[in-house]
Amino acid sequence: MARCEVCGNDYGMSFEVHAQGAVHVFDCFSCAIHRMAPICEHCRVQIIGQGVEVEGSWYCGGHCARAEGKVGIVDRV
Repeated sequence: MARCEVCGNDYGMSFEVHAQGAVHVFDCFSCAIHRMAPICEHCRVQIIGQGVEVEGSWYCGGHCARAEGKVGIVDRV
């Protein structure tokens, strides 16, 4: 068993996420999202889907990137 780094739950089915040279331990996807998902620079929502990265900043989509003055961003649908 391993302890979740977000909620502290010691759970037999915890899992590890390996990202950018670090290992994170979570007991559920909700805790993993809480810790790992980037936050949109414009509307502050946690980005669970693809999102848009522009000049090192993350946005939930083209609309928010354009609202922050970023140009050339096109949403794919």
